[in-house]
Amino acid sequence: MQDIKIPELAESITEGTIAEWLVKEGDKVEKGDPLIELETDKVNVEVNSEFSGVITEIAVAEGEDVTVGDVVGKLDENGEAVAASAPAEEPKKAEAPAKEEAPAKEETPSAQSETPKAEEQQAAAEKSEVIASPAARKRARELNIDLSTVSPVDPLGRVRPEDVERAAAQLVESAKQPKQEAPKQQETTEFTKPVERVKMTRRRQTIAKNLVNVQHEAAMLTTFNEVDMSAVMKLRAERKDKFQEKHGVKLGFMSFFTKAVVGALKEFPLLNAEIQGNELVIKKFYDIGIAVSTEEGLVVPVVRDADRLDFAGVEKEIMNLGLKARENKLALSDLQGGTFSITNGGIFGSMLSTPILNAPQVGILGMHNIVKRAVVMPDDSIEVRPMMYLALSYDHRIVDGKDAVQFLVRIKQMLEDPYDLLLEG
Repeated sequence: MQDIKIPELAESITEGTIAEWLVKEGDKVEKGDPLIELETDKVNVEVNSEFSGVITEIAVAEGEDVTVGDVVGKLDENGEAVAASAPAEEPKKAEAPAKEEAPAKEETPSAQSETPKAEEQQAAAEKSEVIASPAARKRARELNIDLSTVSPVDPLGRVRPEDVERAAAQLVESAKQPKQEAPKQQETTEFTKPVERVKMTRRRQTIAKNLVNVQHEAAMLTTFNEVDMSAVMKLRAERKDKFQEKHGVKLGFMSFFTKAVVGALKEFPLLNAEIQGNELVIKKFYDIGIAVSTEEGLVVPVVRDADRLDFAGVEKEIMNLGLKARENKLALSDLQGGTFSITNGGIFGSMLSTPILNAPQVGILGMHNIVKRAVVMPDDSIEVRPMMYLALSYDHRIVDGKDAVQFLVRIKQMLEDPYDLLLEG
């Protein structure tokens, strides 16, 4: 009999939710067959069988949370042989006299009563073996700290007063945690009118947690500008048929914005950085995250080395990642390691918004709806132009307002003169 366990998924993923069992009890599976669809913080992944055999038990139901290493079921490698021999064993169990079971029942309480005593004696012995200085023992009594729970810094295991102080501080910090969980009271709020309670998916919970954390941890600020999309739209109209015929993909807006972002990041590298401890890590590569909305929430797959791709390469990568996102086939590698993000609320009709950073990145560009507006031209004439508002949210801890504004102006300049952008790309 083999345990079905939740395997190591990735360094950053330690738990998930069983979205669906792909097999049922009694099913025969081969090694490598998918058993479970597991919903994690980032993507859904399949847990495959490590053995061939018959599923004899499903121990954890769909919708339950599990962690790496948890046993969620049983698999019998000799399932067929056991199934064949099972009827022959049943009569033996039926013929077993009742009085033979009695001694086993009588022995159980005594065995159970001895176990706690042995454990208590062992725990007492472990406590008596704690090595601590007299000052540490005195301080532990004053603070009501159990010395057996103190982790000493001394490599020889000797507990010192500072170790006791540290343990006391940790207890104080842990005591404060429940106060921060007050919002959970909303779950028990009763309503006099009809409501529907729906459990948040793990991904939605993670999105909510990350968005709140970003606003607490980063000094986020947003600057705005507008771009005249006339030149981009004219260029697309001129090239779209030949482009699709040659490359097999449509020429969209996202490739223009992606290439413009890469160009601006090269001029303003702090927007391609992140904070690690007390250091700035300025990245010399350009992995651009493109936000994609799915039924289960927003995901940000990454276009790798966008600076090395031409317009067709960017469009193909965005198309492939978007398709994988909507079909729930993104791998963890598709989502990790982005250096800057772009989100397009304009496809839903958004006029203006302030995008939230995708930590640990320090910049995100928000695109919006293209709207025809009356614009005053340099010669004071008024023309109707297709205009788009742009929003750049950035971490003010790293990026100064001057650099953020100039970064956005540079993107505007490149989009309003896309022919140069094409040549540079």
